Amino acid sequence: MIDLKFLRDNPDIVRDSQRARGEDPNLVDQLIAADEVRRTSIQAADELRAEQKAFGKKIGQAAPEDRPALLEGSNELKERVKAAEAAREEAEEQVRRLQYSLPNVVEGAPAGGEEDFVVLEHVGEVPEFDFEVKDHLDLGEALGIIDVKRGTKVGGARFYYLVGDGAWMQLGMLMLAAQKAREAGFTVMVPPVLVRPEIMQGTGFLDQHDEEIYYLERDDLYLVGTSEVALAGYHRDEIIDLSDGPILYAGWSSCFRREAGSYGKDTKGILRVHQFDKLEMFVYCEPQQAKEMHQKLLGLEREMLDAIQVPYRIIDIAAGDLGSSAARKFDTEAWVPSQNTYRELTSTSNCTTFQGRRLATRYRDAEGKTQPVATLNGTLATTRWLVAILENNQNADGSVTVPEALRPWVGKEVLVP
Repeated sequence: MIDLKFLRDNPDIVRDSQRARGEDPNLVDQLIAADEVRRTSIQAADELRAEQKAFGKKIGQAAPEDRPALLEGSNELKERVKAAEAAREEAEEQVRRLQYSLPNVVEGAPAGGEEDFVVLEHVGEVPEFDFEVKDHLDLGEALGIIDVKRGTKVGGARFYYLVGDGAWMQLGMLMLAAQKAREAGFTVMVPPVLVRPEIMQGTGFLDQHDEEIYYLERDDLYLVGTSEVALAGYHRDEIIDLSDGPILYAGWSSCFRREAGSYGKDTKGILRVHQFDKLEMFVYCEPQQAKEMHQKLLGLEREMLDAIQVPYRIIDIAAGDLGSSAARKFDTEAWVPSQNTYRELTSTSNCTTFQGRRLATRYRDAEGKTQPVATLNGTLATTRWLVAILENNQNADGSVTVPEALRPWVGKEVLVP
């Protein structure tokens, strides 16, 4: 949720942000106008309440013979106060509706849409094979570690089983991420995967991504697409202590996405699926610390990608491809040999105070005043990493070399068909 004072003081910045996202800048003017109506209605209601209070004292001090006439005037004033309160509530609801429809203000992201990202860096060398490259599903089926056919039989399209060494590879990857997170000062958590509507709304996921979310109508609960949602809701309606620095959490959970609108895209294998596991970093900090923490999250993602030995690139996501809550986002994309392109493995977003305002999560500043916290998130490991690991480490005979960092969990140096 955008800060109304910032909006009033910097309308051109917010309009430019809307244009960079490809959104309607007129929404800014609508919100400014609605906010002016709200402020006027609050003042009018306050003045009438003060008048009503003074009138009540006048009645109490009046002579008995004068009170009937005064009481008649009091009833009229009471109705005016009631009408003013109703107008104030209506004006506040209009402001709230418009605030919730306005995305976060972009900070430094390039303008444009999905294809307008900026490549910041390439890391590692793209492998060259002197044999015909297999994709991850062909490799996984031959190795007996991925079973999509039975996953489809049991759960439908885009479901799968990870079997034996495939399960151990994922568990090892997530354990490695959890260890790295703990060493970096994060508290590891296993959060709920079902959340209430107000938590999903508070993180911004119902604004643009509601078609991606599984909703359990009978229970009025949502399945999370990332543990970011539950971690963001952990301190809802709280004043948290940031005197010792940012609060760092790492949530390990299963995640669920409907993949609405993606029919025909990445249907083979486990690149785009309905259920997957993920370790997500989440940060609460003071707003002035957010940019530094964003780089810290990106640095940890780098460490994990280096550990699993895949070539990757870092991109600065364009404003039009940001979620509504993110002010800036960096993705890391690993090279996928069978597709001859890079595909997303991680993302890390700086949400500034957008989620903190929505979820009423605050801290006390140096003067003791409560202020909304800044929040950030970043992926440290997830199921789709197996795609890049298998394809980049494949051998001519169909075997796959296990990255050294994962061998303690997998128990093997090479997976053999």
